[in-house]
Parts: sequence; C-alpha cells; structure tokens
Amino acid sequence: MYSRKIKIMDQKLSLISLSLLTALGTASAAESAFEDEKSVERIQVTGSSIKRTDIEGALPLTTISAEDIANFGVTSVSELIQKIPAMQGYQVGAQSVGGGDSSGNNGKQTVSLRDLGGSYTLVLLNGRRMASADSGGTVDISSIPLAAIKRVDILKDGASALYGSDAIAGVVNFIMKDDVEGVTVSARADKPQEAGGESSEFSITGGFGNLGTDGFNILMTYYHFENENIRSLDREFGKTGIVPFNYNGEDLFLVRASSNAIPANLYLNFDKEIDGSTSKSYNPYAEINGECAQFNYASGDTCIYDFTENLEISPESKSDNLYLQGSVYLNDNAELYASGSYSNYSITTRIAANTLNNYKFELDSPFVTNLVQPLLTAEQYNALSDVRIRWRTRPAGSRSNEYDTDTFNFTSGIRGDYGDLSYDLAFTKANSSRDRNMVSGYLITDQLTALLDSGAIDVFARPDQLPESTNEALRAIAYSGNWDTLKTKTSAIEGRASAPAFELPAGMVYVGGGFDYRDNEFISITSQANKDSILTGTPDAEYDLSRETYGVYLEAVAPIIDGLEVTAAARYDNIGAVYDGKRAANAEKVNNDASDTTYKLSFAYRPNEDLLLRGSIGTGFKAASMIDIAGPKVDAGVTSQSYDCPLSEPHPLAQYCFPQLQQYNVATSGNNELQPETSKQRSAGFVYAPSNEFSVSVDWWQINLTNQVKRVTQRQIFADPVTYNSLYGTLLNELSGELEIQVLQAPVNIGKSNNQGIDWAVSIGHDFSMGYLSSTLRGTYIFESETLRVGTVDIYDTSLGKFGPNSTVTFPHKMQWANNFSHGDFAHSVNLNYQSGYEDQSYSANASQIRYQSDISQGFDQSVERNVSSYLTVDYLTKWQINDSAQVGFGIKNLLDRQPPLSLRTSGGGYQVGYDPRYVDQLGRTFYVRGEYNF
Repeated sequence: MYSRKIKIMDQKLSLISLSLLTALGTASAAESAFEDEKSVERIQVTGSSIKRTDIEGALPLTTISAEDIANFGVTSVSELIQKIPAMQGYQVGAQSVGGGDSSGNNGKQTVSLRDLGGSYTLVLLNGRRMASADSGGTVDISSIPLAAIKRVDILKDGASALYGSDAIAGVVNFIMKDDVEGVTVSARADKPQEAGGESSEFSITGGFGNLGTDGFNILMTYYHFENENIRSLDREFGKTGIVPFNYNGEDLFLVRASSNAIPANLYLNFDKEIDGSTSKSYNPYAEINGECAQFNYASGDTCIYDFTENLEISPESKSDNLYLQGSVYLNDNAELYASGSYSNYSITTRIAANTLNNYKFELDSPFVTNLVQPLLTAEQYNALSDVRIRWRTRPAGSRSNEYDTDTFNFTSGIRGDYGDLSYDLAFTKANSSRDRNMVSGYLITDQLTALLDSGAIDVFARPDQLPESTNEALRAIAYSGNWDTLKTKTSAIEGRASAPAFELPAGMVYVGGGFDYRDNEFISITSQANKDSILTGTPDAEYDLSRETYGVYLEAVAPIIDGLEVTAAARYDNIGAVYDGKRAANAEKVNNDASDTTYKLSFAYRPNEDLLLRGSIGTGFKAASMIDIAGPKVDAGVTSQSYDCPLSEPHPLAQYCFPQLQQYNVATSGNNELQPETSKQRSAGFVYAPSNEFSVSVDWWQINLTNQVKRVTQRQIFADPVTYNSLYGTLLNELSGELEIQVLQAPVNIGKSNNQGIDWAVSIGHDFSMGYLSSTLRGTYIFESETLRVGTVDIYDTSLGKFGPNSTVTFPHKMQWANNFSHGDFAHSVNLNYQSGYEDQSYSANASQIRYQSDISQGFDQSVERNVSSYLTVDYLTKWQINDSAQVGFGIKNLLDRQPPLSLRTSGGGYQVGYDPRYVDQLGRTFYVRGEYNF
C-alpha cells in the first residue's frame, strides 16, 4: 500500500555514500538494507523526472545530509554553499558593503556552480522553484531556514532539458524535513576571538501525525538567526585603505582613498596668473597645521581621506524563518500535500559619510566671505573666479542602508500512483519584496547646500572641532525612510508523470514527462522622496515588468545491454515577450518571444560491480533577464575605485574629465535587442568502489555558452576607451552645475564563453576498535574559463587563476577534506577548506594607486604584478550525545586563525580594502557552542 511504502531517500546517508549509490546504482545495496521489506517505493532523484525502484543514474549527484551540515559547523545556507568545492561565483553578504561595481547585491546571497553566476544554477525547494530575488530567477538563499533542511541535492551537470533555461550549470535542491513527530529545540552561540561578528541562532521544529499509521503529518519549523557587524578597525587586515606592502624590495602603499577629505580640500581659480598659476588646490587645515588631519594623507598640496576607517566590513543581519508542511493520504494511492514558508531577512550596511564632490560656491556667498577670504591674500581674493570644495559630511555620521526582504513560498499539490503510473501535479505561488531603507547619513541636497552657502559649517575644521550645534544641524537634514522597493511575483503550475513502459532483454524501460507554466513579475516602486530627487542624483525609474513562460519535456531511460543504461530527454521552452506596465500603452511590449528545443543524452555503464563509467551531452537555452532586456537607464552611483580619465583631446568628452584620480559616475540600463543564450554541455567520468570503505570518482565537465549576456565592467570601460567609446556619456552634477563623465554598464551578448574542469573525490572509512573513522577528500579543478571580449571576434578574457578584467577570480583548485571520528556517545569532526592562490590585480608603472611609503604623493615608477597566496582554513567540532534526547557540541571555526591574504584589488566585491571579502573568512578564529533537545 502507498502509505506503507518505504522511502529509500529518507535514509541518513552520508555525503559520499549517497553519491556513490547514485553513481553506481547498487540496487543490491539498497535491497540488502531493506531485505525484509516486501514493498519498495519508486523514488525520484534530482535530475530526473522518472520515479524508479532504485537510485541508480548516470548524473553526478552529491547529497549533503543534515548530519553533514552539522559537522561542517556552518550557521547559514550561504556559509554551507561556500564550503562546497564545485561552488564559485556566488554572492555573499559582505558584498553589500558599498555594492562592489556599483551593482550592489542588496544583501542577496546566492548559489553558483562552475563560476558561471547565480542565474545559471537552478535553486529548488522540495523540487519546486522558489521566489526569485531579481528578474532573472536568481534565488536569495538567505530565505531558507538551515534548521529545517533534511538534505541538499547538488546536480553538477546541466539539466535544462528537464528543468528549463536556468539549469545550464546544474541544480541545487533543498529538501526539507518531513514526517517528523515530536519537538526538537536547538540553540547556538558564536563568539569570534576578536571584536565584532558575534552571532546566535535558535530553532524549534515540531511535528505530529504519522503518515504510515495516521495517514497524515504536519510539520512546523521556526528559525531565528542574527549576527553583529564587524568594523574595519576591528580587524588588522581591513582597518585602512592605505595598505603597506613590499614589492621587489620597495616599501609601497596601495592607496585607496578619496579626495573628498575631512577637513575639506579647497580648489580655486583666478582670472589672472598669481604666483605663476591661474589656479590653486590645497588643504587649508594641512597648510595651517603642517600636516593632514587624522585618517588623511598628503597628496601634493591636498589631502586624501582614508574612508575605510568609517567602514563596516561585515554588516549586521537578522533572519526569521517559518516553514510549514502538511501531508494527508486521500487513499492508499494518493497524497495531498502543501507547504509554505515565510522569511524576513534584514541586513544593514554602513559606509563612509556622504560626499560633496566638487561643490561650487557663489563668490558673494557667506561661505566665501567668512571662511575662504581669511585664507587668501588680497590679490588672490580679488582675482577669484571660481571656488569649490571636496568634503565629506563626517559630522552627520556614516551612510547606513537597511535592506529588508520578505519572501513567501507556497506550494500545494497531489501526488500518487495510478497503477504503474506515478504522477505529481502542483501549484506554486512565490513572492518576494525587498525594501531599501535609508537609515542615516544621506543629507537632503537643498537643505545641505543652504547650510553650506550660509557659512554655518566650517568645512576646514576637524569634525571634533565643530560645535555640537553644527553636528545636530547636519543630522537634522538627513533623510530617513524607504527609498525604493523591489518586488517579484511568480505563479506556476506544473505536472509530471512517469511509468515503466516496456521490458527489454536487459531490463525495464521507464518513461516520464511533464510541463510547467510560469507567470513572472518584477516591479520597482520608488518612494515620494526618491521621485522628488531630494538627494543628489536623478530619481530612480519605476517599472512593472512581466513575462510568461512555458515548457514541456519528455524523458526515457533504457537498459541497452546488461550493465549499460541510456537516458534521453528533450524539452521545448517558450519564453514570452517582456512587458512593462509603466510604459505608454503602445510601448508596453519591449521585445519578442523566444523559443527553442533542447536535449540531453547520458549513459551509465557498469562492466562489473566495482566500476561505473558515465557520461552525457546536452544543450541549453536561456533568455536574458527581464531587467537586462527592459531595464530603464538609471544612475548607479560612482565607480567602486578611482580612475584616471582615459579620454584626451580631440575626444568631445575629454573636456569633462577630472584632472586627477577620481571616482566617476555610473549608469545602468537594459538592452531590448539581447538574443537568448545557448549552451552545449558535456561530461564524462567514472566511479570506482571496490568496497564499502573506499571509493574514488572523477568527472570531466565542459560548458560552452554562445551569446552569453554580460555587462561590461568598469575596469574594462576605463582600460579600453576605444572599444567601449559608446559607453561614455555625461551627467549633470547638481552641486557644481557642470557636466561630468558618466559610463554606462549595459548588458550585451558577448559571443562565447568556454568553461571546463574536473570534479573528483576520494573516500575511505575504517572501523577501528575504538571507533569509526571516515574521511573524504573532494575537489574541483577548473582548467578553462574564458569569455570573448565585447567588440572583438577572437580576443578572450579570463579570470582563471587571476584577478581578471571582470573583477573576479576563478580558482583553479578548490578542495574540502572532511574527517569524522565517532566512538560511543562522542563524535569529532575536522574539516579543511582550501583554495589555490592567484595573480593579484596588476598595475602599470606610475599607477596612481601605488605609491612610495617614503613619499605617499609620489607614484611608483614600475609595474606591480604580485600573487595572492593560497588560503586554507581548519574547522573543528566535538559532539556529545548525552542521552536519547539531548546533545551538545563545541566547535572552533578557522581553528588556526588564518587571516585573509593581502590583495591589492580595488574593484569588485564591496568597499573593503587590502583583501577580497568574497573569498575569505573575515571573522577569524571563532568559538561556538550548540545544544539540541528532543521532546
């Protein structure tokens, strides 16, 4: 009977044992484990639509159990993803600090296989799509409660022929706990050895009803997590933007600082030559006191401000998750089920104070009369033609943003058997809403300029020299409240069915198929303050984008000869046109439909019981995201690093360049002429397992993309103004009333992207007299990762083993060594996590960012090409099972207190300086305790 069948996938299999069983298809092993059972359910494995009576298959599937997750010592799903060698190119919370390349991830945390990016890896919750965090299907995994996870299936092979366009790199399926009886309460507290970054979590999971005996089960999980921020000054490696290092025997600085100094720099123009010049740029405070103020450094006659001192390198965050699931048997062959989850995740980032960049004063303003004139000679004052400052509103405090995200997922359906046919029909509703709230530090432009013009603020004084009334006046004009809201809405209906079709001499042929339909919306809503443009810059655009998609697919699995099995799948997708409800009635349709048929063929050959040979070929199809197609042009702040202007006469925009190193304006937009991406995937490998205590697997994979959609990076635009000439424009600076350079980061079809590598794993186990030891060493080796440069036909860029033109790193080697030893009531885990070194961001001779320590105003006259060292961390955990109900654990993350290696990168990954927060642990050695009790 359906209610009495055994779910094989509910076994508590380890990471290696399930991968091995999946690879080898050892039905005999499964059967021996349940040899007394007479009825075995056909189960469904991630990567296939077909239910079968074993878990054999040709695809490289890795499963991480709840026990594995506990042994890793992680506190979030994002941290779990970072431990997996096949994962690269994901986003982490630390990237929200300043937003990286002006794109900002707004606290979003994502999954990415093969360093292709989050939009190429499909994320599922119980086999269903989740609420998207953007218009392209990328999922924010911070909405998934870690405590409710039963296992994670990671399909490291393209699966577009079954799941659709966003499964080119693979699939990550989070399977939540089910059929739970009783109540489990757990709590955990983490304390780094250094200041900041403390975290705590609490969860309670309860369930009642037994599917086998009562015919129903209801499960509820509540999970709460919060962590404190880390200030830059709390960590030696991140405390300054003036980073000392030695290169070829020379003591140098990486200088990542701002000409918006505290106190202000003063820029004067005269209508005649005075002392041989018609201009003067200097810092009045430094001229009077003989040196720049604290956190400022001399750069010629002006000062540059080390904005890192006012930075939080790791933001504070808080998460509340509620997960509900219920199942009831309608009869022996049908089950009605429903699940719902709600998540609230907030992250608060703080960066340096607001800037006044090139602010221009009227010559008769009180500011000039009261504050500038006393600094000048009579000749200078009488010849004044222009007065400007560069300053930061430090007395008003840091700029602080809160990103508050609500996510809701609901699925209801019916599944069961009708004879030999297994079916599943479900409806899904998924919504997310992300508010960007400005907390402090953003000053209302009109009120700020009025204060400055009045001369009420002495910008040439240190912040601690200003009276409290000045600080209060500045804080009083800061805007606090919602700035914009992004919403995604998805409604979907999907169905699938599978059955044994007929029998060949070598075994049964299974067939399956299904369909899915999705209606997606992506909505931008701006606040009235945003619409009124009360802050410097143009107001953000509103849009209401929508698109419908549908697909149908078929799959068949056939045993060709004894030991050889072939799987074939095909899918047809139609991606509807994008509509923008905010546009005029006759312009709502932005582009046209796109459609394609994709396929996948795979095989598994077992010449004997110990060896599996497997391989696959397939194609993929992916339409650009709605925002990439229909996004309006919007201001996106300034470049993440300062640049020398690459334009020169007779270029028509050269007149708008800054004469010195400066951050430039950035805009983003969509492109309604984008073509769909297509892909070809191949894989081949083997698994050798001569015993239950030893196995080795090796899988080669290749993913080639055509018409890949990418945005040209800021580094590429400034490094090659000829190729990217069309991306240069101008923007009116409201503070100075003058035009300035603005670069446009628009999406384009770059042409081609070629990627390939090898996944490998070795697992051993041994039962000693004192206990059982298991050890698994697994890794990913990427040896090709290249992208055709925009505007060329045969020039490829790569980030493989180096900080590339796209401001990211693709690590050739990433490994994890997991070791577990259990004896009696105790279990111990030691896990090592390794990533290879890489070539750091390089600098040409006399680059403005590299300067001598002996004279910070002097640039280094040689090129700099250095390497970032490899990175290894060790995590430790001991667990004690006190009795059947209670367990406690003590662990140390980053046991050796490995600090982030020095990196001279100045773009990508946030405003942190001296290291790259995307690839390292910022906490340092961290102690934690955890307890769990079952009622």
